[in-house]
Amino acid sequence: MKASDLFVKCLETEGVRYIFGIPGEENLDLLESLRKSEIKLILTRNEQTAVFMAANYGRFTGKPGIAISTLGPGATNLVTGVGYAQLNGLPVILITGQKPIKKSKQGEFQIIDIVSMMKPLTKSARQIQSASRIPAHIRQAFKTAISERPGAVHLELPEDIAREEVDEVPIIQEDIRRPVVEDKAFSKLVDALEKSKTPIVLIGAGANRKRISKYLTEFVKQYNIPFFESQMGKGVVDERLPQYVGTAALSSGDDVHKVIDQADLILAVGHDTLEKPTNFIHSQDNKTKLIHINYYESKTDEVYHPDMEIIGDIGNLFWRLCKAKINAKWNHDLMYETALKSKEKIKGYNLKKINSKLTTPQLLINTLRNSLDENDIVALDNGWYKIWFARNYHVYHPNTLLLDNTFATMGAGLASGTIAKYLNPESKTVVITGDGGLIMNLGDLETTVRLGINIVVIVVNNSSYGMIKIKQKQQGLTEFGLDLINPDFVKLAESFGAKGVRLEDASALDETIKQALKTKGAVIIDVPFEYPENFE
Repeated sequence: MKASDLFVKCLETEGVRYIFGIPGEENLDLLESLRKSEIKLILTRNEQTAVFMAANYGRFTGKPGIAISTLGPGATNLVTGVGYAQLNGLPVILITGQKPIKKSKQGEFQIIDIVSMMKPLTKSARQIQSASRIPAHIRQAFKTAISERPGAVHLELPEDIAREEVDEVPIIQEDIRRPVVEDKAFSKLVDALEKSKTPIVLIGAGANRKRISKYLTEFVKQYNIPFFESQMGKGVVDERLPQYVGTAALSSGDDVHKVIDQADLILAVGHDTLEKPTNFIHSQDNKTKLIHINYYESKTDEVYHPDMEIIGDIGNLFWRLCKAKINAKWNHDLMYETALKSKEKIKGYNLKKINSKLTTPQLLINTLRNSLDENDIVALDNGWYKIWFARNYHVYHPNTLLLDNTFATMGAGLASGTIAKYLNPESKTVVITGDGGLIMNLGDLETTVRLGINIVVIVVNNSSYGMIKIKQKQQGLTEFGLDLINPDFVKLAESFGAKGVRLEDASALDETIKQALKTKGAVIIDVPFEYPENFE
């Protein structure tokens, strides 16, 4: 058997269904082996997009997504996507090609040390130097990618190794069970809860697992305990529940902080300092106790230094807490009263009449929430609007609001929305992207169209890098260097085979979105946009 055939059989054994990316000359044997397999190659226009799609495949399935590139510039183009996957804790395996390593073919042409480049960016990076090692390398790559904390793994397959003849077969291994929290630690947690008067739950990105969502929701309901989320914890527990008190989208000064300040104990579930830090996690006078609950130990930080750490399977832990019959003597009346005032203020502000022809974030958020069902998906690129959505857009199920608040790269929105719709065809999907973010990976609009994806892309258009422009203004600096001249997004969409619409007046936003959601194929809506002065 040719080594490239063995490589693909190993991927099939691991349950791989899709590979995303752009093959090159050094991948041709692997490409031929893929042609004969059941694995579908999804060709992209940029390697960066390939990793964004593979990483979000990992987000939805819990299994590593696979991205492929050639050597040299193909591999370097992967890097932004690698950062996105690694910091977001999304399992992905990167496969890059390389010139023959046993005999020179073209001197040093296109050759850089890809493995050394990838090592500080991934959980593991290695070159396959013998075809007989392929099964072991691939099995280990999958184990490493999904082990806590999930992330990126890199394998380099040189051209001559891919052509070797081998007799090996794939390695098959049963799933590995996660260790549960030990009884002593569990008892300490129960004791801390029983001594507390006003505990609150913080839900972070690491809690976004189906089993955790089920039992954490049960825990919140059973004990009527208030919860708030980080931006990336949204949707783990249904925000329609009365126990929801808000999302920590700002570092300080928001109404949700007034609720958190009343807590004497914070259960930080699945939180990691890779998520944008906030200054409320640990009170300065240390009267508020912090308990870190995760699959792995915390990283001590100025704003995050737990009093206690509970390490182990989070889903199993909350199942046990629901069965433990905690003697809770809690009083959250003031917390819920404070949260209700905040919710009513936000609701009233979102429903204010808008006189301007320009769309505001409140209007966009309110219109979208009313236009979409509870299982429909909104995928955000990166910009100021992301904070507005995190704070004000209510989410009812996991992975129905996709955002990145760890690497926070621009250019990932279209890719994440495309793969979300591809994997969840029954869910309407809307991408929110700035004019800057869309252009960064615009070529992959063709990928979306080629895949036949029914998707709505709303371009928040203020002809600038808006978030940085706002920061510039907040710091009292003179406006400089951030304005753009945009293309005609309607004509641009049509040139790709998509439909383009320009919103002429904010009052037509609701009807425009509803019509776009009914339209077959990709629809680009150019939305002239403005931000209010504050976050009221």
